[in-house]
Amino acid sequence: MNESNLMTTLTGLIPARFQRSAAVVPVVRLSGVIGAVTPLRPGMSLAGVAKVLERAFATKNAKAVALVINSPGGSPVQSRQIYLRIRQLAAEKKLPVLVFVEDVAASGGYMIACAGDEIFVDPSSIVGSIGVVGGTFGFQDLIKKIGVERRLYTAGAHKAMLDPFLSENPEDVARVKALQREIHAIFIGLVKGSRGTKLKGAEDVLFSGEYWAGETSVALGLSDAIGDLRTVLRGRYGDKVQTPVISPPTGMISSLLGRKSAGAGTQVALDGLSGLSSGLPEQLISALETRAIWAKYGF
Repeated sequence: MNESNLMTTLTGLIPARFQRSAAVVPVVRLSGVIGAVTPLRPGMSLAGVAKVLERAFATKNAKAVALVINSPGGSPVQSRQIYLRIRQLAAEKKLPVLVFVEDVAASGGYMIACAGDEIFVDPSSIVGSIGVVGGTFGFQDLIKKIGVERRLYTAGAHKAMLDPFLSENPEDVARVKALQREIHAIFIGLVKGSRGTKLKGAEDVLFSGEYWAGETSVALGLSDAIGDLRTVLRGRYGDKVQTPVISPPTGMISSLLGRKSAGAGTQVALDGLSGLSSGLPEQLISALETRAIWAKYGF
C-alpha cells in the first residue's frame, strides 16, 4: 500500500465530524412551553438548556450553530435569558446562528428565534405573536352560592391584587396592564434590535400580538426565508456537512433523577407514588395550561 492510499484509509477511519475537511454545524433543539415548571412537566429554561448551548458552540470545526425551535412561548424572562445566552456565545465563538422553525415560534418562542442571524421557516410554520398576555378567573359569586366566606389578611395595600375570590378592582387591572405594556416594550425593542431593517410591516401590525404563517412572516421581515435544515445547510456548506445533534446526557442516574432538560430532550422523572398522587391536581392544571397555550396556535 503506497503512502497516498494509506492516508486515505486512515482518514476513512476518523469520524467525519473530526476531519478537517468536513464542515460541522451542531444542531440544538429548543422545544416546548417556556418556563412553566412543575415536578413532572418542566418547561424550557436557561438552566435547562445552558449546558447544551455551550457544548454546541464549543464543537470542534463548527462553521455555525443551528437551532431548531418549536415553542408557543411562555415566560418572557426565561425567553429573554435564553436569547441573551445564545447571542453571548455567538459573539464569544464568532459563529453565525441559523434558526429553523418547525410548527411554532410564537411569543417567547419567537423571542428566542430572534437570537438567530437568519430565521428559516416552513410555509406552514406559525410565527409572531409579539405581545403579552395574562389572565385569571373570578370565583367570588361561586363561593357565595356555596356558603363560603373569604377571609384574607394582608400587609400592603395591593398584596391581594387580582385575587380570584374577590371582585375585580379597576385600579388593579390598570396596574397589570401598565406592567404588560412595559414588558411588551422590552419585547418590541428586542425584535427591532435583532431584525433591524429587515422588518417590513407597520409597527401596529407587527407588534399587535397577531401571528402569521411562514410565507407571510417572510414578507413582513419576521423571518428570512422558506427552508428546512438539511437543504439549507447542504446548500451552504456542501453535501458532506455534518450536523451532530447536541443533547443532554442520557445516563441512568440523570434519568432517574429527572434532570434531563426540557426543551432539549425528553423529561423522565420518578417521584414515587406518593408524589404522583399528591401533585395530581397541580399536574392536571399544568397539562391543561400547556394544552391551551399550544391550542392557541392550532396545535
